[in-house]
Amino acid sequence: MNNGLNVCGAVLGVPDREHQNVTPFQAQNDEQDCMRHTAASDAMMRCGELYGSSDSMQHLYKLITKVAPTRANVLISGESGTGKELVASEIHRLSRESDKPFVALNCGAISPQLIEAELFGHERGSFTGAVRMHKGCFERAAGGTLFLDELTEMSMEMQVKLLRVLETGRFSRVGADDEIQVKVRVIAATNRDPQQAVDTGILRSDLFYRLSVFPISVPTLREREQDIELLAKVFLARLNEEDGTRKMFSKSSRRFMNEYHWPGNVRELKNMVHRAFILADQDVDLAAAIGAAKPVVSGVESDCVTFPLGSRLADAEQRLIFATLGYCGGNKTQTAEVLGVSLKTLYNRLNEYQSKVFTGEPDVQGRGMSVNVNSGV
Repeated sequence: MNNGLNVCGAVLGVPDREHQNVTPFQAQNDEQDCMRHTAASDAMMRCGELYGSSDSMQHLYKLITKVAPTRANVLISGESGTGKELVASEIHRLSRESDKPFVALNCGAISPQLIEAELFGHERGSFTGAVRMHKGCFERAAGGTLFLDELTEMSMEMQVKLLRVLETGRFSRVGADDEIQVKVRVIAATNRDPQQAVDTGILRSDLFYRLSVFPISVPTLREREQDIELLAKVFLARLNEEDGTRKMFSKSSRRFMNEYHWPGNVRELKNMVHRAFILADQDVDLAAAIGAAKPVVSGVESDCVTFPLGSRLADAEQRLIFATLGYCGGNKTQTAEVLGVSLKTLYNRLNEYQSKVFTGEPDVQGRGMSVNVNSGV
């Protein structure tokens, strides 16, 4: 669920949180929009682990500081890779409950059969494999913040149960009779348009209104073009620090940053900088990195994955993931980017499919499926 801005390090024009002459963005000074630091003629801005001086980011910082001291639920929307979890963690860091737990759950990474136990916990023996009592996310986040990423991936049945907890502050562990009272601030996030999700029946309207007391939209990277080079320098500086190198961006890289569309947002930028860093001897060339990442596929006739009519949605998803993974030459990072999901979600899906092999569940890959992949998915 981390979307790429969780870095720090000494970067020209980027404030160092450990530097004595720079005052960090702290909870006790919530009215301060962000921390400012001037290098050369540019005023760089940073809010915790979020970087950017664009108008859209300044507006985002202001929203964060306004809602953080309250107990209001927050619904964060934005494309994959924009940094929604970082926004949630920053709201928690600036809240009055910053010393309490911050618990994050990716709703899309947990199977529908297990998400109730993960949210509310379970008693020993409540189901097969429940060998001991387990505290759920709500219980572990007591007094603090629970972050629910990919909210719209949650089943409608679970949305009803979540709504009840939000309304009453009470829940029961799976297999238990007694209810537990809990006080938790819930911050949810989705990469879909929330209102459209309600209109299409993916998100319950009552849950939407309960969570969107304070809605926040995270801008895409292409909406904050002036921040691209700053972010790239942050990522490169971190890599230089880790490897003890002094690599620099080539002139063509700076041109590439401004011309590329960045469909994968900040996560894609971070991954591309890392690939270019690995390939570079001294000058880091982003254009070369994107060329190196493009897989070579031969012997295929079309650019589609075909499914028999009547296939289960879960089966279609699994086939698409495996087909995309093959298209990307086994590169899981690029596969996640192409599919528009986080790398963590992809790993969880693959682990889930692997577990099916060991439990003897049928493998959809072995059902005579014909997969043809070429230049697109």
